[in-house]
Amino acid sequence: MGENECSVPSLSPQDKKMAYHKVNADQRAQGHSPYLDNDDLQATALELEWDMEKELEEPGFDHFRLDGAVQHHQGNSQTPDLDLESIQPSSSPKGRFQRLQEDPEYISHYTRQAPKSNRCSSFQILKVFCTALILFIFGIVIGYYARKKCPSPPTSQEPNNLHIYHEILKEIKAENIEQIYRDLLRFPREDGVDIAMKILVQWTSQGLEDVRLVNYSVLLDLPGSSSNTVTLKNSGECFYPSGQQCNTETKTLRSQDLLYSYAAYSAKGTLEAELVDVQYGTVEDLIRIQAITNVTKKIALLKLGQSPLLYKLSLLEDAGFGGVLLYVDPCDLPKTTDLADKAFMVSLNGGGDPSTPGYASIDGSYRQNRLNLTTLLVQPISAVLAKKLISLPEDTDQKDGCVPLQMPATDKNIISLNIQSVTTYKTISNVIGYLKGTVFPDRYVVIGSHHNSLNTYGGQEWASSTAIITAFIQALMLKVKRGWRPDRTIVFCSWGGTSFGNIGSYEWAEDLKRVLQRNVVAYVSLHNPVRGNSTLHPVASPSLQQLAAESQSFNCAEKTNCLGSNVSSVQIQGDSDYFINHLGVPATQFSYEDIKTSENSSFLSEALFPAHTTKTEELDPSFSLHETIAKLTGQVTLQIANEPVLPFNALDVALEVQNSLKGDEVEIPQLLAVASRLRDTAELFQSGEMRPANDPTERAPIRVRMLNDVLQSLEKSFLVHRAPPGLYRNILYRLDERTSQFSVLLEALEHCKLHQSNETIQAALSEVLNSINSAQVYFKAGLDVFETTLAGKK
Repeated sequence: MGENECSVPSLSPQDKKMAYHKVNADQRAQGHSPYLDNDDLQATALELEWDMEKELEEPGFDHFRLDGAVQHHQGNSQTPDLDLESIQPSSSPKGRFQRLQEDPEYISHYTRQAPKSNRCSSFQILKVFCTALILFIFGIVIGYYARKKCPSPPTSQEPNNLHIYHEILKEIKAENIEQIYRDLLRFPREDGVDIAMKILVQWTSQGLEDVRLVNYSVLLDLPGSSSNTVTLKNSGECFYPSGQQCNTETKTLRSQDLLYSYAAYSAKGTLEAELVDVQYGTVEDLIRIQAITNVTKKIALLKLGQSPLLYKLSLLEDAGFGGVLLYVDPCDLPKTTDLADKAFMVSLNGGGDPSTPGYASIDGSYRQNRLNLTTLLVQPISAVLAKKLISLPEDTDQKDGCVPLQMPATDKNIISLNIQSVTTYKTISNVIGYLKGTVFPDRYVVIGSHHNSLNTYGGQEWASSTAIITAFIQALMLKVKRGWRPDRTIVFCSWGGTSFGNIGSYEWAEDLKRVLQRNVVAYVSLHNPVRGNSTLHPVASPSLQQLAAESQSFNCAEKTNCLGSNVSSVQIQGDSDYFINHLGVPATQFSYEDIKTSENSSFLSEALFPAHTTKTEELDPSFSLHETIAKLTGQVTLQIANEPVLPFNALDVALEVQNSLKGDEVEIPQLLAVASRLRDTAELFQSGEMRPANDPTERAPIRVRMLNDVLQSLEKSFLVHRAPPGLYRNILYRLDERTSQFSVLLEALEHCKLHQSNETIQAALSEVLNSINSAQVYFKAGLDVFETTLAGKK
């Protein structure tokens, strides 16, 4: 018994007759039972010395030994003359009564008639005995039925969960997804707000109770009234971005294709300069070019791919270029794709509303004047136009396979680049739906798709994305209507403004940043789920890689010849960006792609081609691929939302860190040492504290909550303060499958080659070192908390 439960405050002079009770309390604090020993002995002594004649004269004490004590305990708050605050509920009723009995100021508030004879004592003993016997029997009966009716500890909750998941996912069918998809495309897409309203109505009709439309007024960069042009000064020919000549009849062209072939947030104006072929714009390409020519205010001919566009543009801007013509080399595209004569759209916005960087675009927010996000004039063009500008025949890639485009070294072409776009404030809309959890309603699993407000660009993947998430809601709500709910809250999101730099997701997350930092446990992405039909491409943060792999196995259980794909942690496009790079939330995404034809095919998805060039019906006519993506996404979402312990793997994070430090370039002793400590700590955490994930008997609510809080923040330590444009701040994600090292270290090494300075590499090493050390300290603190808690319980 603790001191707080047993201690009694010092007595006043009037209470000196009760001093022996304080001694007894001190003795009980040293291990004696408060219900035995001295109290009982003293009670017996008092009974022997009791004066029966006095008892007959004081009727208030008759039959008071049992019943009176209980009644007085219930009514002591109404007795102002008594000081009982120091007596704890665990004290013996008999001991408490003795203290009151010897208090000279004690006045009984209970009155009874005087006993008729001494037979009442025997009757009282019999009454006490019978009452005790009845209570004993009653306790046995209650215990028996409580044990029989109350559920035993959840010794096998997981199999039951798997059965529930199967019941939900079997309701996701290809024909339902196709129907939703076609309904979406029949709706006129002139206004993003109208599309969002239709999605809201669909989700509400499926039974989702809490669906909201969240609007933001943001700065968009839209095409001007006429198309941008490229003029070859050597011949005087004028071309549209698609490669067709400017004097072509406008009615023979797709007017929207002309207008929306542009780079959003590019600098505006006209630039006449020499064209310089920089290939993919790597550091090696720039070193080679700058060694033979002055590139100041010239126009770079740049291939999309190999590394993020914003990173390459930052290198070109630093080098002094004035403009960029951007194209996709046909050799980097899948063989089944014919986009050589198609221009495209790109966004130069790193994320969010450019006029409110770092804070939400709510009413009253200060708007910064950021009409252009770069000093470069950037214009996407087709491969056909690129060939014309470098004087190559259009059938170059048909001889002995594909030959990458390259300007002859002797050519010197002067071009004039004219870019006109209009910046204006527009309203974008997000659709947010909540399915509240029952056990952890303050923990969110966010699943996101997007809807497109551009008339013809971005393909039709927005409809695929929205159809899949709507079909999942439909299947989920069928189970909810029968009484089931997830443990954690699932938040369904359809984002607006994705094509302009993930604006909708950024603004919503910045608006709710403090809530999301505390509550979001994972983000599941449905960005462009069917961009090909050759191979499944699962991407997950390290802590979710194991879950993503297991989900493939679960989905393959009912199929034959179903091969799982390797799960990687690489940069992905879409609205997961803010959750990964600003909130440090574990994320995952499943998508179908075509097999990459070259190592330069990474980041080609940054280009948004016209809708009529990438028809979803041609990629997946039966919508079976959509069904597979929906079930994989649903499986992962359900497991994260419903497992008692979050299905995150701490050790995989440490292993990913160690793998990223392999290689001669980054073998720094301090980094290797702290990474080794991180792995050791993660192994202890995984083997010891993760036991509740496999052993339901150890799932005490407080322990599960503490464990989930640690798991939820596993990846937050790996957010570096600064990263080059286009590169993730979350260093756990690599650039692509070709690289294994930390992207910020690789970029720092490249920067060192370009500027002949090691200052950048030292800063990057310090950032990585502190991130790994912070993660190790975080794991260690988690272990210490559990050890302290368990020791306290013991």
